[in-house]
Amino acid sequence: MHVPFECTEADTQAAGLGCAEEEPCPVFLELASVDSAGNKIFLAGNLHTATTTLYSVLLVSEDAGKTWNEPHPRIPLSGLDQIQFIDFQNGWISGANLQSAPRDPFLLLTTDGGKTWHQRPIFEESRVAAIEQFRFESRENGSLLVDARLDNNLHELYETRTGGESWSMKQASEKPIAFPAKDPGGTSLWRLRADAANHSYDLEKSDGARWQKVASFLVSTGVCK
Repeated sequence: MHVPFECTEADTQAAGLGCAEEEPCPVFLELASVDSAGNKIFLAGNLHTATTTLYSVLLVSEDAGKTWNEPHPRIPLSGLDQIQFIDFQNGWISGANLQSAPRDPFLLLTTDGGKTWHQRPIFEESRVAAIEQFRFESRENGSLLVDARLDNNLHELYETRTGGESWSMKQASEKPIAFPAKDPGGTSLWRLRADAANHSYDLEKSDGARWQKVASFLVSTGVCK
């Protein structure tokens, strides 16, 4: 599959790219994570050049990987990372603005099985920081680790009792903080594998004995000129 992308003049200006007709800037797809909710498969990542992240990407399939669509608009200069669904309806995806250093971390939240998503920042003010790890143990309760070393040389632990709508700090330390949320255990049925020979990401599902390819996504998506 080819994820479509048309680079505009506004894109090159916003990203500060020095692309030209004679020397265009190739644009690549990066897929960071996969999760499922019922019969839906979700993939998260970004579109980037060799030097700059252009947009976040969120893909969903409701027909076992045959067709895909984007349930949320691409977020400029940002990327998406970890995905967690706690049931068929409630899910979260971590992200951040990736212009220069990661900053302004946020979550995408859904309560309707991924049909719609809304973006919630972790902080009220702009900060150079990134989400290291998050985990929800129920629809309301979750924990989140932030790497803020470029901002204040600290690791920071937060918790929510509002499903990720708001967060409160529980701990800050110059040393890495042990994540309090329990590992759910088990082995994921899904994985992403980079296929260097075909310049693609392969989405694979385990049948218990082996991995079977469900879909393939080309790394190359276009150019900026």
